[in-house]
Amino acid sequence: MTDPSTSPVHVVGGGLAGSEAAWQLARAGVPVILREMRPTRGTEAHQTGRLAELVCSNSFRSDDAETNAVGLLHAEMRRLGSLILRAGDAHKVPAGGALAVDREGFAAAVEAALAAEPLVTVERAEVTGLPPAEDGLAIIATGPLTAPALAEAIAQASGEDALAFFDAIAPIVHADSIDFSIAWRQSRYDREGPGGDRAAYVNCPLDRDQYEAFIDALLAGEKTDFHDWEATTPYFEGCLPIEVMAARGRETPRFGPMKPVGLTNAHRPDEKPHAVVQLRQDNALGTLYNMVGFQTKLKYGEQTRILRAIPGLGGAQFARLGGLHRNTFLNAPRVLDNELRLKARPHIRFAGQITGVEGYVESAAIGILAARFAAADWAGRPADPPPPTTALGALLAHLTAHADAASFQPMNVNFGLFPPLSGRVRGRERKRAHAARARADLDQWLGRAGLAAE
Repeated sequence: MTDPSTSPVHVVGGGLAGSEAAWQLARAGVPVILREMRPTRGTEAHQTGRLAELVCSNSFRSDDAETNAVGLLHAEMRRLGSLILRAGDAHKVPAGGALAVDREGFAAAVEAALAAEPLVTVERAEVTGLPPAEDGLAIIATGPLTAPALAEAIAQASGEDALAFFDAIAPIVHADSIDFSIAWRQSRYDREGPGGDRAAYVNCPLDRDQYEAFIDALLAGEKTDFHDWEATTPYFEGCLPIEVMAARGRETPRFGPMKPVGLTNAHRPDEKPHAVVQLRQDNALGTLYNMVGFQTKLKYGEQTRILRAIPGLGGAQFARLGGLHRNTFLNAPRVLDNELRLKARPHIRFAGQITGVEGYVESAAIGILAARFAAADWAGRPADPPPPTTALGALLAHLTAHADAASFQPMNVNFGLFPPLSGRVRGRERKRAHAARARADLDQWLGRAGLAAE
């Protein structure tokens, strides 16, 4: 095997996790070759060849570091010099309490930063097999849309068939096609987020009859046909198509993305909507809005017909309709060790959604950890994983220690992954206590020799 300290680390995949891993390695003084197959070979969901392209939502979810686990993860990643959070903060758009970004500006910023980094070499070519040990250390961060040849190589090397689920994409609407004599702008509870706007969302109200008619249309609408081998592939519960929600119960969407709480109809303040469809700004210009929670597997013609029946969207023009793609992930507790190494080939680490985390931020966070572990290998020193009481450590522990391999499924970061607190602390105070403990333990971890925050 090549001496790790004289060869570059090979990062395969230029999504959020791969881009973050390459950045972190370079900042640690490690040379990197970052391989991305786009635009040489496209995927079912990507539309450009840019690094770190956002293919689904443009939201990094809550930025509340006091009472929300993903907001705490944001804060920890900022402490570790995350390129993904730096670019997200620089290109944020109004989104209430969430951190949402202009997707084009965000991807351009990530790509420009990596292009300007002298220790990073970007190669545009498909990788069809696992990097051999003689080439040195490697990180596979190909995400949920791993090309078939590489996915097969991973499955063969791990001795474990990859698991799969469907992930759906929400439609995007041109803002000037929304009828604001019906719709209004307001964030839930007038909450102001990192984008600095208490009216970050567009709200379309439905009364009871309109809601029932909409549910009927969803249930009757023509859906995407699946191949036989796809028929039993489960959905990720955090990203269910809206029509799948409706099929589980007519009220399910009204207690999910269509809940009317925290909103007052600006046109009819005395009438409480039965349900509300929310749209969130998708670009810095404010010309595009995505339909929050409206992932769908409806056929395109059906989407246009059914979604235009929503009050305020009668004349909606769609910049992109919803879609569906197949995601692939490893059974991490079974095939990865506690440094994210493939047990069968320990010179290879994995990062991002392919490890079994779900969400943009979680994927990039695992990119940070894989890079730090690889940098330690490269420098010939032992790795020092983050404490499990931190958001970073809780995610890592879920993947490599705490989850049951027999029932493993993708997971967003949440306080349920953190070790229990001592004493009886409930509600928001419990979340605040988790966050306070995480901050203290992260400070201690970063103060150890060889670890520093930017």
